[in-house]
Amino acid sequence: MTQLTTVDATFLHAENATTHAHIAGLGIVDPGTCPGGRLTVPHVAELIRSRAHLAARPLRQRLVQVPLGLDNPYWEDDPDFEPERHISEFGLPEPGSDRQLANLVAMLHEQPLDRSRPLWEMVLIQGLAGGRTAVYVKVHHAAIDGVMAAETLAALLDLTPEPRDLPADETVPARAPGMASMLGTGLLRTVLHPVRSAVSAVRTAPYLDEVPGLSSLPGVGRMSSWMQGALGRPEVPRAPRVSAPPTPFNHPIGRRRAVACGELPLADIKEIRRALGGSVNDVVMALCATALRQWLDKRGELPERPLVAAVPVSLRRGAGASAEPGNQVSIMTTPLATHLPDPADRYTAVQRDLDVAKRRFTGSSGSWVREMSGLLPAPFAAAVTRLALQAAPVVSLRPINLVISNVPGPQFPLYLCGAKVLGYYPISVITDVSGGLNITVFSYDGKVDVGIVACRDLIPDPSEIIDHLVDALDELRSLCRE
Repeated sequence: MTQLTTVDATFLHAENATTHAHIAGLGIVDPGTCPGGRLTVPHVAELIRSRAHLAARPLRQRLVQVPLGLDNPYWEDDPDFEPERHISEFGLPEPGSDRQLANLVAMLHEQPLDRSRPLWEMVLIQGLAGGRTAVYVKVHHAAIDGVMAAETLAALLDLTPEPRDLPADETVPARAPGMASMLGTGLLRTVLHPVRSAVSAVRTAPYLDEVPGLSSLPGVGRMSSWMQGALGRPEVPRAPRVSAPPTPFNHPIGRRRAVACGELPLADIKEIRRALGGSVNDVVMALCATALRQWLDKRGELPERPLVAAVPVSLRRGAGASAEPGNQVSIMTTPLATHLPDPADRYTAVQRDLDVAKRRFTGSSGSWVREMSGLLPAPFAAAVTRLALQAAPVVSLRPINLVISNVPGPQFPLYLCGAKVLGYYPISVITDVSGGLNITVFSYDGKVDVGIVACRDLIPDPSEIIDHLVDALDELRSLCRE
């Protein structure tokens, strides 16, 4: 029996007509080594049926709502779980192009998940050029975070075309508590909530300037520093006082999505890191800064001050961390030096700002997401969350410009039902508050696979940003040779 955490529940509450809180991935596979040379729904369904007990929660667990919304929902194993109900197949007119694939994936990503069953779907997309097959998988963020997603992939994928031996399923089906028990627990937690809320407020106060948007408010930084001293907590670097400037992708988002995928050579990124200093993530962020600068400048929309990017960070640490229930994720914000014309200055600024953000995040533990999500009792949290998201565009609330995420992956090939995985492109979430653009990269088998999702009304063709990322890599290569 597992109950959603307040962070998990927030992902459910955030959904509305234009915002869906599922994350997805687009795998491109070579089915030549599959039985019969084709990846089929029965193949994948049998794989999931035999390995669901090895994977993270979302494969066979569904939501059970607490009466009257008095408490967060629970997870339980779906007694009617059948993988075939979650898997469909689509054929592109051969030879299907990358543009056709991106348009189809965008349409799939626009659709919400059915909350009456386990919160995932998979679509096999046949007919790609070169005999390739695409596998689009989406899972609700309430059910999974980045580490759990990696564990789920590890359960389903193999190191060779031949499937590995599997342990038998000896798990006992999980069941949610009875209605009376859920009501009693919910009432008790509602009564005790003021105490928990006060504790969360005290824990959050020293790091209020870490919350996106608050660091730009006068006095917040000084108040946070004073609170740290008053509570005897270690001093951490002050968050820079920055505010997100207006951009074409920071307007209310619509229902439609646009998707683009690309790849960059990981060896080149590592060579740039060695030549210029910093980390692989520093290089990725600098590439994004340059690409966004080019895209904005081309439209005459380049702000005179840096963009503000949110970077998701896992809070799972050490052995056994993956067993911790619910989403263990926080957000780190950093300026993105799009305003600097010189590539060397831009790289230096990105590296410096990220270093400050990381040192501050390490010092504060990044727990503000968990603490703030629990400030309101469950009966009011859903309504207040939706109201806040609806009000954000009206009051021009713009705490950040976009989300950029860098997920490290395995540097060796993996196989799905015998089909070699050629690439894996993450496709994430956009909202009115976080901006109508999300860039997520995943390093896999010598490449950095880039997945971009945007509001189609604001950025009709995000593949242009992929092109600018390639230009940005060339620019940094040139800088290394100087």
